[in-house]
Amino acid sequence: MDALKEMSSGRWHNGFNGKIGESLESAADLCFLLNSLPPSAKKKRKEVLRGLLGNIGEDCIIHSLFRCDIGNNIRIGDRVICNFNLSILDEALVEIGDDVFIGPNTTICTITHSLDREERVKGVMRALPIKIGDGAWLGAGVTIMPGVEIGEGSVVGACSLVTKNIPSGVLAFGSPCHVVRKLTPDNKRVP
Repeated sequence: MDALKEMSSGRWHNGFNGKIGESLESAADLCFLLNSLPPSAKKKRKEVLRGLLGNIGEDCIIHSLFRCDIGNNIRIGDRVICNFNLSILDEALVEIGDDVFIGPNTTICTITHSLDREERVKGVMRALPIKIGDGAWLGAGVTIMPGVEIGEGSVVGACSLVTKNIPSGVLAFGSPCHVVRKLTPDNKRVP
């Protein structure tokens, strides 16, 4: 099996593979280029993002600093706003829907390593996909772990560690993140 396909298969595998290393380096170079461009260089930034990511929709804003591992595994919808210092470890697919807000210092992490020391130092790891539904908002400093889905319209509060799926239309926060309440027309504003 191709190393990149094996990496995103969800199975445990050796991630210290030359082909994976080449992809990591290529994405790092494009991230460096993107982060060296001024915000006013909108056309060039969009060009770099289109070369880096699997898909980026219309009217998206990705502030620097931005960092990803592979790039091709990231699919971003329309009208997405990603604030400063977003890191996406995209060894598996990361789908970000339309109209998503992502706060500063957020980490989206599809990859995990073996808990066994001997395996870990040999590169044993696996990656699971992450999906963020349309209209979701991730507050500042959120970390999303492998295999998690965030439902449409949900809000994840600042500094949350998301280890399990969050359903649609809820406010959730904490470490570990948990649902606090359903969002209704009567409670959608911050007091």
